Amino acid sequence: MVRTGLERIFEAPFIDLLKSERVGLIVNPATVDPKFRHAADLFAEKPEFKLTALFGPQHGIRGETQDNMIEWSGFNDPRSGVPVFSLYGESRIPTPDMLENLDVLVFDVQDVGTRVYTFIYTMALAMQACGRAGKRFVVLDRPNPIGSAVSGNILEPAFTSFVGLYPIPMQHGMTVGELALLFKAEFGVACDLAVVPMEGWRRDMQFEETGLPWIMPSPNMPTPDTARVYPGGVIFEGANISEGRGTTRPFELIGAPWVDPHALAVKMNSFNFTGVFFRECWFEPTFHKWHGERCGGVQIHIQDPAAFPAYFACVRLLAEIRAQSPDRFAWKQPPYEYEYDKLPIDLIFGTDKIRLAIESGDDLCGLETSWRTELDSFLELRSKHLLY
Repeated sequence: MVRTGLERIFEAPFIDLLKSERVGLIVNPATVDPKFRHAADLFAEKPEFKLTALFGPQHGIRGETQDNMIEWSGFNDPRSGVPVFSLYGESRIPTPDMLENLDVLVFDVQDVGTRVYTFIYTMALAMQACGRAGKRFVVLDRPNPIGSAVSGNILEPAFTSFVGLYPIPMQHGMTVGELALLFKAEFGVACDLAVVPMEGWRRDMQFEETGLPWIMPSPNMPTPDTARVYPGGVIFEGANISEGRGTTRPFELIGAPWVDPHALAVKMNSFNFTGVFFRECWFEPTFHKWHGERCGGVQIHIQDPAAFPAYFACVRLLAEIRAQSPDRFAWKQPPYEYEYDKLPIDLIFGTDKIRLAIESGDDLCGLETSWRTELDSFLELRSKHLLY
């Protein structure tokens, strides 16, 4: 059984990080222990310190906001009575007023191991705010549910956004605690940082092996398989293709009304990607893109999570869908995640090179090969900050 930072923070020596302090806590619905007890409740009942504020990332502290890019406002927590501050609303950065009544800010949010998932940037921005305000920052570590594999291109500085603040690959293979150490040491995110590591976690573990409950970290992340396909499935947010929102299998069902599902599935399976089968299917989203319309497409069935190349396989899938009907295919236009000029697909990719290669019909295998040198450099950089 894996023990997360949430379980270990109340034990020696880690409890000393909080003793006699005023404590703030960044949480969301997945911030629970193995008995499904939420961190906010556990912190509120501890006599060793005083819980004075709660903070929540995108989708709300309780997961209330279903879709992307829906802001939410703060309120008073009815159970603990402490103020709840939104970090996905008027400000994505804790303000001095938000931090005034605390000495330590604790981060305990489940990540999904993908560069564009915004929770890691909520963490980074909060670290910066605490550094400026002279507050300590503590990360309670949790598993990376998609393991230690690293894949994809490194984000280019020109495409920095809230879905990519730092030059890391799409699938980074790190835990949030390790990322905090990386951000501080390599990318200038200065603060007084402590990480409470997990006990019993191995980098090759599948999430189901941890013994921990899977709680949706965001409303469209219902299962560990969703997290495994997400490094690729998320790219369809940048086009007029349904990424399965409004269905029971988001990011696994991909399609649009004009797609020929049989031809698409045959083509995708001909590439012989390891660990996956593309099954032709039809679906009708109940909300979001193409809601109420019949979409043809594929369901991505993961057969070997450790071998499945989610990102590159979905880049190829995107290119094949575009090739079927280039006159009906379109890139989503700005705004996207607080960016108003650049195309959303380029922000998701962290570069415009992939979009340009798809538009030009270039050899995508050559594109994947071109990522290797930067990935090797990242692996060397990453190795300095691995805890497990």
